[in-house]
Amino acid sequence: MKFFNINMTSKGKSRTIKVLCSIILITILGSCTKFLDERPSKTTSLVVTTVDQLDALLASYGSYYQESNRTNIYSTDDYALTTAIYDARPAAYSVDGVKYALWDIEYMPDVGRETFWSGEYGKIFRANMVLEYLDRVSGSESLKDALRAEAHLIRAYSYWTLANTFCLPYTEANKDELGLPLKTGTSFEQPFERQSLEATYALIESDLEEALKTTVPIMQDGKVRHWRGNKAAANGFAARYWLHRNNYTEALKYANAALAEHSQLVDYNTEMEYGRSSTVNINTGTPAAETVTIEFPYTHDNQSDMTDMIEWKEFMFFRMLYHESWWYIPSQELLDLYDKDHDLRYKYHIVEHYSYDRGMTNPAYDWPGYIFFFKDRIPSGPTTAEMLLIKAECQARTNDPGGAMTTLNQLRAKRMTPGPWVNLTATNQADAVKKVLEERRREMPFVHRWQDIRRFNNNDDPNDDVVLTRQFYDYNIANVDPSSGIKTYTLPKNSRRFATPIPRTEIISSQDRIQQNTY
Repeated sequence: MKFFNINMTSKGKSRTIKVLCSIILITILGSCTKFLDERPSKTTSLVVTTVDQLDALLASYGSYYQESNRTNIYSTDDYALTTAIYDARPAAYSVDGVKYALWDIEYMPDVGRETFWSGEYGKIFRANMVLEYLDRVSGSESLKDALRAEAHLIRAYSYWTLANTFCLPYTEANKDELGLPLKTGTSFEQPFERQSLEATYALIESDLEEALKTTVPIMQDGKVRHWRGNKAAANGFAARYWLHRNNYTEALKYANAALAEHSQLVDYNTEMEYGRSSTVNINTGTPAAETVTIEFPYTHDNQSDMTDMIEWKEFMFFRMLYHESWWYIPSQELLDLYDKDHDLRYKYHIVEHYSYDRGMTNPAYDWPGYIFFFKDRIPSGPTTAEMLLIKAECQARTNDPGGAMTTLNQLRAKRMTPGPWVNLTATNQADAVKKVLEERRREMPFVHRWQDIRRFNNNDDPNDDVVLTRQFYDYNIANVDPSSGIKTYTLPKNSRRFATPIPRTEIISSQDRIQQNTY
């Protein structure tokens, strides 16, 4: 959803808003028969008259769950950008992916198929529409209250993900830096200009306070209903928010509240298994020719059937990181964090020989891939596992290393084969923090690492600072250029490039009222 700046009368703008709302509702709710049963308007606009219509708007989880955040995928040390993989098959890396991975500034505003900004503002627009109409429609007051809290949660969550991608980290020194354009309604009269980072976070906190007023349980009729706003989702997001504000007291409080509402874990010993296997011929026509079997977890098996994703019982709020290129390439640093003999996350999520599936067969080049749901999706919404990790980190950072290890080991018991390697111990606070953060990377690679590095580099603990460095070739707007040899690329801890450039299409559509980041 791009920002629009249409030159027309107020009456024309009002009519256009109705038409746009109609288009959004019809598009999003095409499969919602209850909504479509409502009588159509005789005009070009569809009049919203009942709370059930607004409920149907938020019920369409397909419009909300996907997060196409390429900064999270490519820009951290969880992702392997190597000359060896490039030399084996240059097509393994898109030039746009290289730009993200090397923290480009010059060409980034014009990368192709950038949908994250517009996708999140589309969610914000729909949340704003619900909030605008709630006091105008008929229906249950309790349902209105639930939808109000849910819409605030959706808006807070989207603004937070946008701010952690396109803005600098929120600190006292940065609070007057550029934040986001803050749209709290569907009117085009609202300003397009970016507000301050302080104002952006004030809106997120205000929305979060409203979201926390929900009384909707996550468990309904014996089923976990995590694709809608609920108490576990609101508390889980609050725990994440305050962890990234380095407020460990508040983060611990909300993590405990979320876990009190929902604490189910998937036991990888009994509830994970391999699904489909595929065979690939490599080095065909050479003495090294052989057939290799690639084993995938059962969660990989279906791209379009949402059953396994919806039934992943650890979700508190159903959100997924989405990667259109189908290869989360784990770095050697990430791979080395796993106990390859006993960690079942390595067994099921690190798919050996995955590079063969991506065409690197002749000559063969062997590198794994990270797989969770199909080849493109990883859970990014708050989960039980994340809450345990937040709780453990808060305990460690507030000098309770024993408590931190007890909490951490609850998760490890469900992720490791039984044995003495399951239960970690810590000698002191620093050791506890180190072990919790390592477990966090093992459990949630790609999804949280960018935001984590941002907060590590801006907290009071110098021991967790991260300077990102890569060795790779030169590149331009269209191609990688190996001819000039290997270069060193570095992202220092205080770099302004921790704010990803805003897509130029969004700036143009605002008639340059949205200001680009400065570097």
